[in-house]
Amino acid sequence: MELLGKTKIDFIGMRNISFIISAIIAIAGIIGVIQVGRGAANMGIDFSGGTAMQLKFSKPFSIADARAALHKNGIAKADLQEIKDGNKLLVKLAGAAVGKPSEMVQTAFKKEFADNAFTVESSTEIGPSIGSKLRKDTLIASVLSMLGIIMYIAWRFDFKFGVGATLATIHDCLSMFAVFYLMNKEINLMFITAVLTIAGYSLTDTVVVFDRIRENLHKNLKGSMHTIFNASINEVLSRTIVTSTTVFLAAISLFLFGGEVIHDFAFALLVGVIVGTYSSVFVASPIVVMLENRALAKTARTPKTA
Repeated sequence: MELLGKTKIDFIGMRNISFIISAIIAIAGIIGVIQVGRGAANMGIDFSGGTAMQLKFSKPFSIADARAALHKNGIAKADLQEIKDGNKLLVKLAGAAVGKPSEMVQTAFKKEFADNAFTVESSTEIGPSIGSKLRKDTLIASVLSMLGIIMYIAWRFDFKFGVGATLATIHDCLSMFAVFYLMNKEINLMFITAVLTIAGYSLTDTVVVFDRIRENLHKNLKGSMHTIFNASINEVLSRTIVTSTTVFLAAISLFLFGGEVIHDFAFALLVGVIVGTYSSVFVASPIVVMLENRALAKTARTPKTA
């Protein structure tokens, strides 16, 4: 399915602008990762420890009244999310002591909402030490996955391609951390799942572009690296757009109709698809061109021995 036909867009020629944009995003992402490592971001109970409860009320309620009821009974720092389908309320208490918050929340609502009975549909409690361990293990797993990517691409293509693919994938992951940190969205295991999912998607998209570049290099097409890489990207541009649009439609369906529980997960996928497509074209390939040109220039400067 060729949407655009033959295009002649100079993607590699835009590398200076794209590198500046990516550098700004990466810096924001690094700050976000550091804050997550310190536990200073909006950490979910998966990483900070605490309690999460989902309650189902018999009658409609106001989230403002629910917050006031908890505050009146000594629970001031509660994150409340209303689930409109079925008069449900999600209560999150980060960093609280295990075993007590659940009872305190139920007591508060029984007292203040005496005419609105409720049932506890689910309750999850995680200790602070477990949350800290999960946070460290997650960062280690992310680093190891990046190392695995560079080893795979270096084996399948070339070391310079591996560097380009890895930096593009890291760029995508940092972009998601930047967006979630700047928007003060919750960092939890669902978010990390989305990050690793997008890392795989971005790598697959990048490999498709690299495959076409390798084919054209093997054909010994005339022209500079700049020309060959540009031609290759333009040849797979329609495929890239169709694939990204398909995934985007699936992600936006989850975002709009998937419910509150996976709302942030779907939002992370939406952000990831956009930056993953961008990085495959504007980050990975330009980096490889830059490394190839440096290698060729170094070879040209090296004096030949008799």
